[in-house]
Amino acid sequence: MTGSKVFTKKDYLITTLRAYFLQNGFNYSNYQGLGYSLVMYPAFKKLYGNDKAKLAKSLEENTEFYNTNPNFLPFITSIHMAMADGGADYQEARGIKMALMGPLAGIGDSLSQFCIAPLFSSIFASLAMSGVTLAPIFFLLAENITLLAIKLGVGAYGHKLGTSMIDKLSSQMAVISDTAAMIGITVIAGLAATFVKMKVGITYTVTAKGATGKSVIDIQQMLDKIAPALLPVLYTLLMYYLIKKRHWTTYKLVILTVIVGIVLSALKILTTA
Repeated sequence: MTGSKVFTKKDYLITTLRAYFLQNGFNYSNYQGLGYSLVMYPAFKKLYGNDKAKLAKSLEENTEFYNTNPNFLPFITSIHMAMADGGADYQEARGIKMALMGPLAGIGDSLSQFCIAPLFSSIFASLAMSGVTLAPIFFLLAENITLLAIKLGVGAYGHKLGTSMIDKLSSQMAVISDTAAMIGITVIAGLAATFVKMKVGITYTVTAKGATGKSVIDIQQMLDKIAPALLPVLYTLLMYYLIKKRHWTTYKLVILTVIVGIVLSALKILTTA
């Protein structure tokens, strides 16, 4: 694998700071996909120069579904840039990119929303109640300086890691990319089983011959014994089929899900309880 090595530290810094654009163009079709492509645009433009066809293809590839924490995005984009600069094609970079998406989203959200924000809120709210009128300004400064420091830190580390990855592991990059892709798929599968709530609400009572009592048959309990979370997985596969084979848009899937949910819930066939 050979690379052009066109990126400088300034290019990595610019892309790191453009992480603030990640939420631009957010939508329910590809979430942060448009934002990710926007963040990477200057890097791709420099990498491909006057080759507008390659630039357009790269931007299009990177508008696919993406969802991670903006403060840890520079770690991902720096690795992506280092791999692209080293000659890796998009499929190799994509495996790493997708594998890092979920874990860094969890870490970043927990750190920024449940650690840093509550910490500074408590400190500066106390100061405000004590009569420090500039406490809200200090809060905004402390919060944003800390998050900026995180962006710069993880971006620099991603650059270092990505460069060493290319230099030392270029011959194994396909294996690494495939492994990362499998990890990403495993995470997505876990999310489908955990966050898609579908349960059969049908039960019926059976009275056995010669017995004085009655037995309640719960269909959902029977399904759980066969395969736990079977309905969520089947519904996720249906969504995949409609997207992949029928080319349905996200909005059609949302409308279908709402209709199915309302109708089957009204008929007491399905429940989320």
